Parts: sequence; structure tokens; C-alpha cells
Amino acid sequence: MPQAKTETSARTPLVPISSGYADVNGINLYHEIYGHGEPLVLLHGGLMTIGEMSTPLEYLAKNHKVIAVELQGHGRTADTDRPLSFETMGDDIAALLNQLDISKADVVGLSLGGAVGLRTAIQHPEKVRRLVVISSPYAKSGWYPEAQEGMGRVSAAMVANMMQTPTGKFSKQWPEPQRFSQFLDKMGKMMGASYDWSADVKQLPMPVILVFADNDSVSQKHIAEFFALLGGGVKEPGWQNTQLSRARLAIVPGYSHYNFVSATELGPIIHKYLADPLTNLPAGGAAASQAAPELTKSN
Repeated sequence: MPQAKTETSARTPLVPISSGYADVNGINLYHEIYGHGEPLVLLHGGLMTIGEMSTPLEYLAKNHKVIAVELQGHGRTADTDRPLSFETMGDDIAALLNQLDISKADVVGLSLGGAVGLRTAIQHPEKVRRLVVISSPYAKSGWYPEAQEGMGRVSAAMVANMMQTPTGKFSKQWPEPQRFSQFLDKMGKMMGASYDWSADVKQLPMPVILVFADNDSVSQKHIAEFFALLGGGVKEPGWQNTQLSRARLAIVPGYSHYNFVSATELGPIIHKYLADPLTNLPAGGAAASQAAPELTKSN
């Protein structure tokens, strides 16, 4: 799920208030913390790092405590012999929140990060207050065939080209830089494998927003099906006494999957969603029990 790099900004880059490593599940997970407010975990796309997430990060850090993470084998989080999977990386995020003594956080993920965020919500729903999935499907079949083919081709044979990615450049600083080629094999194997999380998506207790580009690498048909699984867009909401589901969907015009990370619209869309009274549910079990009636019926 690689993403294109953003253009270099002339503005002074945002400086984290803290950064470091967390020893979780056999890896040293690098993370940086920005801003103050309700905690929000920000997860990058494939072969990206925190730096490429600067556009949404800078906006969200104005009102949130943003915990930006570099996933296994990405950036300063060196790969190890540990197998690579969406499920294991989802466990990493929950473990990081525990180490930071954060009981519950909003989770925002782009592409690969969206898949990891989705797995975090599925496996550790008690840790995720609200979920923002950007440019990521709930099943492999949601990607267009060309995208599936390209992701599945990622391997050590492409190491020369992949060294130019943000993660490739950081891999030179790993304790064992030669692991990068092995990591590419693991990435290709993971992204080439079939998965379908539709049954789990239907059971998610927290509010969810899906955000896609109008020319994304995920099909519009799949996007509509994803929204419906969450209880969105499945019935007429009513002219009077309008009843909205807690699911939200945003389609941003003028972008593809590969430059969506640079969209200035992302930060405001996410912030507006998190400020929506319908997504601000009571903590604990009450949140799940107060799901909108139409969401419950549709599942």
C-alpha cells in the first residue's frame, strides 16, 4: 500500500513534545507525540514514515494529543524476525497505548495504517474510542486488480528501487540494515494474501468514518459496501426527525490513492468528525449500548 511522498513544505516543521521507543511484542516501536488534548493515534501508509503524514498531523495536533507511530519495519521501527501481519501490528497499537497509560484513543490510519487501525478496533475495541479509516478496504478484493497485482509484487527483488522510499532510507540506520530486503518479501507476502473482515466490521461498537479519494485504488462499489456494513447509507434518514447512523463517509475530489496523504482536506474532515456530537459517546460499555437504532437493525 505504498503512497507517494508529499512535496517539501516551506513552513517550519512541527516539533514533537516527546519521542521514543516502546518495547512491544518483540519489536521496538518508534513513536512521536504532538500537541495536547484527547489522544489520537496516527498511522502512516505502506513504506512511509511519520514525516509523510505531516499535512494531517499538523492540523490535528492543534486540538489533539497526536501519537504518531512508525509500524513494524517502517522508518525507525526496525524489522525483526517476527512475522509481519495486520493482526500483530494491531496488537502493537493496543500495547503502545497501555505503555503510555492511555485507556482509550481515537485511531486514524491511512492505507496500510487504515488496515492496522481497523485490526486494532476489531481486536481491542475497548482501546478505540472512534476509528478513521482512510483509503483502505475491509477485504483484499476491494482493491482494483491492478493495485492488488502491484502490492503482491513487492519483494526483495525490488530493493534497489524501494531504497528510495522513506522507509528504505531509514533502513540504513537499522541495527541490521540488510533486513530491509527480507522485510520487502514479508510486505509482499502480507499484502498479496487474501483477507475479508466484513463479519468483524459489522460488529464494531465504536463510531467509524471512511475517507476515500474520488479516484482511489479502492473501488467505489467496495466503498459503498464498506459504508453499508457500518450501518451507513442503508435507509432513507427521514425529512422530519432525521435519523443518522453513527457511520460517516467522505469522498474527497481531485486525488488518487497515491497523493491523498497530501490532501489539505483530510485534517478538517477528521476534526469535524471527531467534534460531531453523535460520535462523542459515553466511555465504557455505554458507548456500545447507545448505537443508533438504524445501525443496530442493519447489522
